[in-house]
Amino acid sequence: MELFFRLFSVIFIGICFCWLLRNLLFRTGLIFLVKKWWGNLEDCFHVYQSFRIPEFNETSQQNHLYRKVSAYLTSLSSLEDSDFTNLITGNKPNDIILRLDSNQTVQDNFLGAKVFWTNEQNGSRNFVLKIRKADKRRILRPYLQHIHTLTADEIEQRKGDLKLFMNSKPNNQSDTRWKSIQFKHPSTFDSIAMETDLKERVKSDLESFLKSKQYYHRLGRVWKRSYLLYGPSGTGKSSFVAAMANFLSYDVYDIDLFKVSDDSDLKSLLLQTTSKSIIVVEDLDRFLIEKSSALSLSALLNFMDGILTSCCAEERVMVFTVNCKEQVEPAILRPGRIDVHIHFPLCDFSAFKNLAINYLGVKDHKLFPQVEEIFQNGASLSPAEIGELMIANRNSPSRAIKSVISALQTDGDRRRVANIGRRLSDCGSRKSVAESVESGGVFCNENTQTGKEFKKLYGFLRMKSNKISQSFDSSPLHKES
Repeated sequence: MELFFRLFSVIFIGICFCWLLRNLLFRTGLIFLVKKWWGNLEDCFHVYQSFRIPEFNETSQQNHLYRKVSAYLTSLSSLEDSDFTNLITGNKPNDIILRLDSNQTVQDNFLGAKVFWTNEQNGSRNFVLKIRKADKRRILRPYLQHIHTLTADEIEQRKGDLKLFMNSKPNNQSDTRWKSIQFKHPSTFDSIAMETDLKERVKSDLESFLKSKQYYHRLGRVWKRSYLLYGPSGTGKSSFVAAMANFLSYDVYDIDLFKVSDDSDLKSLLLQTTSKSIIVVEDLDRFLIEKSSALSLSALLNFMDGILTSCCAEERVMVFTVNCKEQVEPAILRPGRIDVHIHFPLCDFSAFKNLAINYLGVKDHKLFPQVEEIFQNGASLSPAEIGELMIANRNSPSRAIKSVISALQTDGDRRRVANIGRRLSDCGSRKSVAESVESGGVFCNENTQTGKEFKKLYGFLRMKSNKISQSFDSSPLHKES
């Protein structure tokens, strides 16, 4: 009986000890330390081989395997067990994605073997795969094929998720020169203010480009297309680029030439772009005039149509925007470097009607004939200016159209003043405009009404400036290039 009691006591104490140990391990988190120590002890009896997957290859081009591994690691459930994990929002508001932090390790299992991934970031970004040598021949190739198969479907689903890349100044601590954000510009070919015929021709040209890979190769040419968009600021060039990206489902690389340090730096930027992308250089004429960097014209020409471009610009669209086409070097505009020239003029009545439909939901209005007459008299504004006036008065289409009419009349009056000034200059008048208005004399033996007309117009503009400025002040003009 005493022996039975002692045995029962030992069993009871053992059960209590196990229960206390279990609670101590799981409730305090010591179980994770025990697992980690056990794993380190186990590793002492195995030999591992590591494989580094860099973000860029030896030629500074993007390594597509790095992108696939990054997508694969975000799907691992074991990512939650990493010591440090980043939480970010996905493409949908309710999506939360886990990403492995720098220099952290996550474990994966494949065909009964353990593999380890480390996000290595020491100046450059790499993923390091660690596999036991005993398992390498058996699982390495099937494992990589497994990653490729899983991520191919996910990348296919993400084709609609476009990105906007922007170049940064050279940094010795990082190999990549591009920073990216989600490209969510709402502009489409249906929403931009452009002649329907021209819009359809552009869409047809882009569709033809997408299907012409074999044709370009048969001609011995690189499969790319180059566009020049020229016209005043605010005429919709940037929105047109966004519409092209959405139409093609291409990423956008926006190159700021003022951040390019030298000729070789521009080549590096081109090397790090990917296929199915639009490479945009905005305000090229301003760069050529100011020329504040060490970038040479020769490097710019080779960037547009050189040996390097022929090797790494496949399946890309290049777009250059300028305000004044005449200020651009003729060598830049030659065929081969620029394939298509598209002019973006100031708004005419046809473009105004498209804006009224998009901004106000109005297809016709009793004030349209008055607007058309003002346009026919030579007055005009940029689509950005008219669009801002319509946004500011969107709750009242009549008020919006009236504000546009007032702005157009002011523009027409200014043009008349400019024309009179040019006539004075052509006649060689030595009197200032103010003196001429005060004297009310005859200008260069022309019609005696010219002086009176200018004096009347000068007073009209002064009286009207306060009234018109109110509509502009309440909605400041936002001009897009």
